Amino acid sequence: MRSGTSIGANIIEAKSGSSTKDFRNFYTISLKSANESKYLLCLIRDTIDSNIEKDKINELIKEADELSKIIASIIINLQK
Repeated sequence: MRSGTSIGANIIEAKSGSSTKDFRNFYTISLKSANESKYLLCLIRDTIDSNIEKDKINELIKEADELSKIIASIIINLQK
């Protein structure tokens, strides 16, 4: 729960950052939180028996992966 909600919270903080460096740092924290969320979701998925629940969790993992890619592309564009 904490890593999942940290993604949005740090993006909001980035938008009110006082510099480009500040903005980039908050987006980097968001990326780390998205990656942590993917990891934790994989752990949960791998510990349950229900294929229906695993399918639901796989969808969440896919969404977290898409978020990671979006955030990473923003960070890369800031470094140009």
